[in-house]
Amino acid sequence: MDKIGRIKELIEILNKASRAYYAEDVEIMSNFEYDKLYDELLMLEAETGTVYANSPTQNVGYEVVSELPKEKHPSPMLSLDKTKEVEVLVSWLGDKEGLLSWKMDGLTVVLTYENGTLSKAVTRGNGEIGEVITPNAKTFVNIPSNINYKGKLTIRGEAIITYSEFEKINASIDDVDARYKNPRNLCSGSVRQLNSKITAERHVKFYAFSMVESEDPELNARVGNTFSGRFDYLTDLGFEVVEYKKVQAGNLPDTVKWFSEQIPKNDFPTDGLVLSFEDIAYGRSLGTTAKFPRNAIAFKWRDEEAETTLREIEWSPSRTGLINPVAIFDTVDLEGTDVTRASLHNISYIEDMELGIGDRIKVYKANMIIPQISENLTKSGGIVPPDSCPACGGETRIKNENDTKTLCCINPDCPAKNIKLFSLFVSRNAMNIDGMSEATIERFIGEGFLHGLSDIYHLKEHKDEIVVLDGFGEKSYVNLTEAIEKSRKADMAAFLYGLGIPGFGVANAKLIVKAYKSDMEAIINAKEEDLVEIDQVGDVLARDFVAYFRDEKKLAEVRKLLDEIEFVIEENTLEQDLDGMTFVITGSLETYPNRDALKKEIEDRGGKVAGSVSAKTTCLINNDINSSSSKNKKAKSLGIPIINEEMFKNKQF
Repeated sequence: MDKIGRIKELIEILNKASRAYYAEDVEIMSNFEYDKLYDELLMLEAETGTVYANSPTQNVGYEVVSELPKEKHPSPMLSLDKTKEVEVLVSWLGDKEGLLSWKMDGLTVVLTYENGTLSKAVTRGNGEIGEVITPNAKTFVNIPSNINYKGKLTIRGEAIITYSEFEKINASIDDVDARYKNPRNLCSGSVRQLNSKITAERHVKFYAFSMVESEDPELNARVGNTFSGRFDYLTDLGFEVVEYKKVQAGNLPDTVKWFSEQIPKNDFPTDGLVLSFEDIAYGRSLGTTAKFPRNAIAFKWRDEEAETTLREIEWSPSRTGLINPVAIFDTVDLEGTDVTRASLHNISYIEDMELGIGDRIKVYKANMIIPQISENLTKSGGIVPPDSCPACGGETRIKNENDTKTLCCINPDCPAKNIKLFSLFVSRNAMNIDGMSEATIERFIGEGFLHGLSDIYHLKEHKDEIVVLDGFGEKSYVNLTEAIEKSRKADMAAFLYGLGIPGFGVANAKLIVKAYKSDMEAIINAKEEDLVEIDQVGDVLARDFVAYFRDEKKLAEVRKLLDEIEFVIEENTLEQDLDGMTFVITGSLETYPNRDALKKEIEDRGGKVAGSVSAKTTCLINNDINSSSSKNKKAKSLGIPIINEEMFKNKQF
């Protein structure tokens, strides 16, 4: 393995060890082993002059700006001419040698290095004026912050977020409507953040696709007159470049086919290929048209089509009230996967396509990803939207806005509009039912399995229908129902929190359960004047809490739930020696398995745990007492004691 490769390997190993130690309280290597690898990394960085932004040897100082400054590019960054025909590529290349590479789908960024250090990063913008994102670019996980070239070097490339990272980020967002639509949109927003810490959390990657001509004749002579020579030089400096292959007219079609076969395996988004002349001087001599440079051309995939038969229109309710039509058709193979469904968008789309059950249709994957109907061959028409909502049975209405017809459920109590409530009820801090994602909840509501929260405990009645749903199966069903059965033994405070009472959090729930001595009937019949006597329960919360249980529908649903579950009341034998005290926990822990464990002990001993330091804080618990973190600074400014775990255990506060 070469030195750059070893640097990347060491960064991955050391960062993994750090994450395990600080975030998961797991030690996967000894301090001796860590220090040995760290020293090796330091030595290789010094030898090569290449230092990556995500290296554990670097301490990135995040920056926050009020707005992104604009900057004009030295020369316009023109878009490429495009084609979907391989024959056009062959003709364009002629008898020259070319370079075929991925056209990555992210945000184009221009990096400038001076004196071996990244000095500036600018987005493509409109091609003439871009936004300066230098602090953000310094957090890209795979770009060197220092390189072994001291002159001025300008590199163009694509900032992207991988599919796996995209899925992780979306999975961390509870609200389905708030999730990102695709990696490109997420990347664009991440790269253009005003706070570089947010960019760093998104794990943006950069792939170089060209090196701007240098004013240094010695460098130009060293890298030569070929695209591949410049890619090799950038690789030696520590950059990742777009994957490419050298081509001639004879092997160009087969090479395009090779790239197309890699798409299902790729973890990065692409929207085609780029063909460039290998001879840089020749390509530059061709000049530009008014709109396009002549030294390169983009190839867009011709979408693979298949003919099939439309069997059904499924009407799927959503939280916005829209009922979205979905085409169900005989299975076809597209881009190597079985496809049976495609979105129909709205009623106007169905009418324009003149769709009817039994029609012969052509389907394709837009950008080789999203199934769509391209053509209706028989056009029988006759699709009639349902007059009742599949989720609640309530009345539907066709709305016509901007000449587009959509179907809507007008029932304000439709369960499809309350997905957030279901999601809260099954969440970790509530009933902790693993396997009930928002997507699953939405699907179950659309299928008519869920109307109220208590229906969760009757999903077994729909086993035959659930196990045949797309993305489900016997194993998923078994795992889900086991989690549901496990949740029948519940913590009362977690149950109250899961009901979704406005403004009502876990901490409030614990205080009320404690005040009413775990008597559920007393809690249901609580009065405002009694609730406000409980610390941290104000007038508004007390009013909303009482109003919730006075609502006949809500109370009826609570009664149904109480028939399904049994509360586990834990006897607290601990001395209430922390009564009236408030603690804030920050940093990594050494003797407790996680923060929740420490938090539970504090609360079991009568104390409270807050998320931020204030004048009401008794102590800040941080094993790194002398750190310069914002919480430490705030505590010091307010005169709040900062203690470590050992001091907490010994009551040294």
